This record gives sequence, structure tokens and C-alpha cells, in this order.
Amino acid sequence: MSLTLDDNRATYQIRGYRPGSIQINEHFFQKSIIVMPNQLISDWAPQAFSELTSETLAIILKLHPDILLIGTGSMLQFPPTAIYGELINAGIGVEIMDTHAACRTYNVLTAENRNIAAALIIR
Repeated sequence: MSLTLDDNRATYQIRGYRPGSIQINEHFFQKSIIVMPNQLISDWAPQAFSELTSETLAIILKLHPDILLIGTGSMLQFPPTAIYGELINAGIGVEIMDTHAACRTYNVLTAENRNIAAALIIR
């Protein structure tokens, strides 16, 4: 068995998730967040999937990630394309998954030093 050194250079790494709480580094959050390797937005507006709108995702255009992971809470739910279509038109890849899967995927992609954003609905 060979072991490799964890070379994840992201300032903000997801250390744990459970419905209602996410751990970024040593801090716990109980509200929805947007996390990127070097930026954390801890006051992201939608607190439930039903509150996700194109307006709440508009901030992503300013962040310019290559890929956006949308974590839809404890259940996988697909928002209408109109909610995230502007992001796709701007060349941002959008992946929809439950928040637990989005957390795992975020960690994998940050370990690859990818320009990623994860918009995570906690509840």
C-alpha cells in the first residue's frame, strides 16, 4: 500500500457535514454557505431548497468559478434550469447534488486545485 501526502492547498476545507451543520476547518455553520478554496460566504440567503432562486445564485457570477456545486440539502432535488441557466450561459459548469455529496465532491476538486464553488443548503 502506498500513502500520499495530502496536498490540498485550499484555505477553506470541509471537515464534516450532517443535516443542520457543516464544519469548515474548525468552525461549525448552521446556515447555508458558499465556500470556495480561498473564500467563504457565511451569510448566503436561501435556508431551504424552496428559497433557491436565480437572485440568490447571482453572486456566483461575481466569483467566477469554473464549476459550481449546488448542495440541495439532505435530499437531492433539481431546481428548474431557469434558476441556474445564466451561470451555464456564463461558462460555469453546474452540478446539482445533495449537500453531503456536494461536500465530498468539493473536497476532491479542491485537492486537485480546481476553481470550484459550493453553494450548500444546510437544512
